[in-house]
Amino acid sequence: MDPAATHPEAAVDAIRRKLGPAGWIDDTSEMAAYVIDWSRRFGGEAVGIARPSSTEEVAAVVRAAATAGFGIVPQGGNTGLCGGSVPIAGSGKPVLILSLQRMNRVRAIDPVDYTVTAEAGCVLETLQKFAAEHGRYFPLSLAAEGSCTIGGNLSTNAGGTNVLKYGNARELALGLEVVLPDGEIWDGLRSLRKDNRGYDLKDLFIGAEGTLGVITAAVLRLFPLPRAIAAALVAVKSPEAALLLLDRARAASRDSVETFELLPRETLELVLRHIPGIQEPMPEISPFYVLLELVSTADGDGETGELLEGLLASAFEEGIATDAVVAKSEAQRNALWRIRESIPEAGRVEGPSITHDVSVPVSKVPEFYRAALSAIGKAAPGARAFGFGHLGDGNLHFSIRPAPGEDPQILIEREAEVSAPLFELLERMNGSFSAEHGIGQRKVGQLVRSKSAVEMRLMRSIKDALDPLGIMNPGKVL
Repeated sequence: MDPAATHPEAAVDAIRRKLGPAGWIDDTSEMAAYVIDWSRRFGGEAVGIARPSSTEEVAAVVRAAATAGFGIVPQGGNTGLCGGSVPIAGSGKPVLILSLQRMNRVRAIDPVDYTVTAEAGCVLETLQKFAAEHGRYFPLSLAAEGSCTIGGNLSTNAGGTNVLKYGNARELALGLEVVLPDGEIWDGLRSLRKDNRGYDLKDLFIGAEGTLGVITAAVLRLFPLPRAIAAALVAVKSPEAALLLLDRARAASRDSVETFELLPRETLELVLRHIPGIQEPMPEISPFYVLLELVSTADGDGETGELLEGLLASAFEEGIATDAVVAKSEAQRNALWRIRESIPEAGRVEGPSITHDVSVPVSKVPEFYRAALSAIGKAAPGARAFGFGHLGDGNLHFSIRPAPGEDPQILIEREAEVSAPLFELLERMNGSFSAEHGIGQRKVGQLVRSKSAVEMRLMRSIKDALDPLGIMNPGKVL
């Protein structure tokens, strides 16, 4: 990159020359998909979209942007819900969006070592399929897996539906390659399970949302490919009953529970209203459902299915479950999953709402659920509230929707007031207001309110040490 690129115009010209026509976008119509986030709530202006195709090109863009005083907004699939991957409207600081979409290669796979090395722009679903083609399993799974990218997953420490068994993205990463704010490249692409040589630097960048550097590639853990999956949608009367079912399932299956998703009746009705082809799964309506899956890497004779059938029989006898639909084929399993994965899209069609991504200790989920509904009912009388999602790891996605006939914008304008009692409840229960979606620009204020002075000082010290110019994803997280 031309070291003379110290002015904005010169920097843009240098970046354009370095990346070529395919690597630079400044046409307003083409930029539209990059400057507004998936929720359509956040977005701002950018001087352009840089689309490098290599780590060296990323480093060159970062150096040029730094000399010109541009802020840099790293972006993967732009599927986030907190505005972390788009510019802040009206910030007054010129920013450059650094899209990693062209860095989408799987660089290497080692089936013996159970590792794969993928670039940050690799789509999650693509990596899942690549691993399966080599007889291995990459377990990170979320609704946006057809468009979200590995870099974005790591930058937000994504969770998804399989955290109960495999952990968050952080637990799946062994090594990283990162472009630092000064343009230097840190090559930490190691596949070691044990490496105690000082600080574990990769953990600084996982969950940092691009505020400390740009993740360009990662070494990720793989697992044996499941040979049998037994799935069921189970009707239960309450979150307490669901928690009992989880306990029974883990014990009865030798802890082979991969998925355990809580779905209140409201989520099913939302999907039935807005997603074509979804049908009522059971003859009797239940206040809650659980999507449950057991997996086995050794089952070749139907043992996993028998375990599920036995578990459900015991649950019926104990009064824990009231009904169930067991998938007898992959098509039936996919139909059950379509209900779960359609909830975000159905909510989007329904209209604007206040959404929160929260977590509490698993044992406290039922208590939290009841208290949260009560608190929201007092703060916003008539509003419809429900929480759904990853009961197995204590993470619920809470949605607060306006009363029928009420203008959604009225509720949205009261977001801080309506959400305050929910945040207070989380503090009392040692929970978190951000379980897996990150902080972005939406939750910066709440982060400051929820963290101690010591924690904030430590985080700001790390930010100042790595990014003294404050160019990396400005205004996000801190």
